[in-house]
Amino acid sequence: MRSPCVNSSNSLPATLDLASPLIPALTLDSPGIAAMTEFTCESPIIVSPECQVDDALHEMIISGIRALLVVNGTTVVGLITAADILGTRPIQFLQNPLCQGTPCRRRDVQVADIMTPWLALQVLTFAGVAGASAADLVEYFSNTDATHLLVVDPASRGGTVVRGLLSRSRLARQLGIEFSRASA
Repeated sequence: MRSPCVNSSNSLPATLDLASPLIPALTLDSPGIAAMTEFTCESPIIVSPECQVDDALHEMIISGIRALLVVNGTTVVGLITAADILGTRPIQFLQNPLCQGTPCRRRDVQVADIMTPWLALQVLTFAGVAGASAADLVEYFSNTDATHLLVVDPASRGGTVVRGLLSRSRLARQLGIEFSRASA
């Protein structure tokens, strides 16, 4: 008896189209919106502020991304990146008197302890990104040390909604360029 999962009607094996990139290539004249991960089309990967940082890093690795939105309920309270977790922020927190462990260890570091809080995040408006070119985004990233920028839009009930995310490294890959680090 044949397995119902096997289709033996095809005589040739299937192939993969490895020539098409997973993310589209851009030119400097491309619309800026083409570089954005749009959350109306692709759900963001989120993490709670209480999550342990190594668990957040593991989620980034298995998801193939370098940043997570930090969400408390439905409210975005910050952003955490792989660079935050792998850089000096956990060590700085462990040396801070606010670390409650005795002794304070890496497993005690939570996302909220080292994330970039909402008020410190750099954001762009959706209208601004929609009216920008990829070259405009390159210029913006070149003048900041931010690795990610949130894209926001006014909410219908007032307030702000996070509409998407721009990544410095993804933009560079899409354009086939390298960014120099900002001196800001």
